[in-house]
Amino acid sequence: MSPFGFHTTGDEVVSAWPEHIKGRTFLITGPSNKSLAAGAAVDLAKKAPEHIILVGRNKAKIDPVVEQVKSVDAGVKVTFVQCDLSDQDSVRRAAGEINSNGDIKKIDVVINCAGVMNVQKYTLDKHGIEMTFSACHVGHFLLTNLIMPKILAAGKGARIVNVTSLGHRIGPVRLDDHNFSGGAAYDPWSAYGQAKTANILFSLELSRRLADRGIISNAPHPGSIAETGLASHMEMSEFDAISPIAIRNTGRDFQIDAFKSIEQGVSSILAAALDPAFEDKGGIYIRNCQPETPYEYAADPEAARRLWTLSEELVGQKFDL
Repeated sequence: MSPFGFHTTGDEVVSAWPEHIKGRTFLITGPSNKSLAAGAAVDLAKKAPEHIILVGRNKAKIDPVVEQVKSVDAGVKVTFVQCDLSDQDSVRRAAGEINSNGDIKKIDVVINCAGVMNVQKYTLDKHGIEMTFSACHVGHFLLTNLIMPKILAAGKGARIVNVTSLGHRIGPVRLDDHNFSGGAAYDPWSAYGQAKTANILFSLELSRRLADRGIISNAPHPGSIAETGLASHMEMSEFDAISPIAIRNTGRDFQIDAFKSIEQGVSSILAAALDPAFEDKGGIYIRNCQPETPYEYAADPEAARRLWTLSEELVGQKFDL
């Protein structure tokens, strides 16, 4: 196992395993400027990937990231694909664009990093799914499965990284009531906990289904990052509401991590994507670049299978990997 930990930077991770980057293709969701996804893209560009595909809603917010990647290495091909992950029609259009792009022969690593947090008002996407669950999990479930032919083309050693959070400790996936009883049982932190637990369970089930192909999926927790758009709009006092909600949902207190910089936060994401120690270990929760055991409901194979079935129902399509 690597010596990396809390203080490790993304630059240190890519410098450790450049051979796992050179000539490969990476797809990253949510790469708005000054985001963890953007940081990952720029760090990867330092070690000569062939192609970086940036998937996000707003081209204007991603153009600066394209420029940063090009300033690091002008030889890296960068493709922007517009996609709103909370809109299944948008996801299907984006997947069609990726699958039909002749320059994308394969995708070696998918980093599903986009998400929302602490949505105060109970909100449904246009398909009737609670917004946090939709943007953080359902959209990624659909996109990943639709572009699976490109991932399978990469073959053994391909990876799917579903960025999760310590927030999974706030609560499990409500498999029998994912929409919070039409809002009656809703609170924004339980919604976030559900979505982050789903990221881990999705990784667990993906790894089970893809094991015979040598493809793994893991779920890193980047750390608590105050600088990204995910949390920059929040006051610190808002985090105080988490603990009583976590106690209600799990019977356990919740304590937020010490804060990291964006560059430190990127490290666990890149470790999940690159570290050779994870080559034969799928469905792993990663914290501070090291494997860690999540709460038991996030490591339950039966819950992972049930989440897969629920997700198929929500997108109206079965995926038999």
